[in-house]
Amino acid sequence: MTKRVIWWMVVGTLCIYLGIFLFEDFPRSVVIGGFISQLAHLFILKTFPFFVLTSPAFIVGIVMLFVNHYLAFQYFSTVYYSFSEVMAYFTLCLWLVPFALFVSLSANENVLPTLSETRPLLDDTDVVSNYFLRHGKKYGLLSFFNYAKDSILPHRSKKAF
Repeated sequence: MTKRVIWWMVVGTLCIYLGIFLFEDFPRSVVIGGFISQLAHLFILKTFPFFVLTSPAFIVGIVMLFVNHYLAFQYFSTVYYSFSEVMAYFTLCLWLVPFALFVSLSANENVLPTLSETRPLLDDTDVVSNYFLRHGKKYGLLSFFNYAKDSILPHRSKKAF
């Protein structure tokens, strides 16, 4: 499912670049760089959800990410567009697909063993599980913020009259 969603994102971004090429006065280098980047993303999707860091498609995708940012900054520094138009270009054309590919790296996080699933299989040498069993505290972002609130922020005491 994730592969299909990212594939449609790439196709949508390619359509945006086609529209920019036909209807806008962007430099050809920006549009061609965008096409190359999206084609690299399509080749990365062939082995999805596995990423080979040394594959030519992955290397071209990373290099083109930086090249496209340089070309976009260079173009938008010489031609005035409103901030919302610049952010729309960066979000839809430069950041959407790479961010989706990056976030999808944690898609298989559900297959990692958890404490409840491996409890019968554990021996006493499992350091992480033993740590969490011995320390009965909850760990997470909410716990961190509650701890920070209690320890860092000043407490206001009520005056009793």
